[in-house]
Amino acid sequence: MSLSKSMKEKISTLSEADIERCIRMGWEDRSTFEAISLQFNISPNEFVKLMRHFLERKAFNRWRRRVFEQGHLKNEVLRGIKLTRFKCSRQSFDGNTKGWK
Repeated sequence: MSLSKSMKEKISTLSEADIERCIRMGWEDRSTFEAISLQFNISPNEFVKLMRHFLERKAFNRWRRRVFEQGHLKNEVLRGIKLTRFKCSRQSFDGNTKGWK
């Protein structure tokens, strides 16, 4: 599936590290679509397109099924609790947890 011109422009503004962080946040249960939207200025629909473009087909299907079945985890309104952090308290800036198993 090819991307629209506006989507290509949005992706071009993101660095490779930002795209990798988007994908990691997509797989995390604690990161909501709203948090991703605030950090990277992309809508949930655009985020799905980004995931579709950068993941392999089987991985995207697995992620999409997971989000559909556990939608209450990715949508802040359905979750019911408001998280104040986008990442774990033990997590460093680059996304790694050091010293924890």
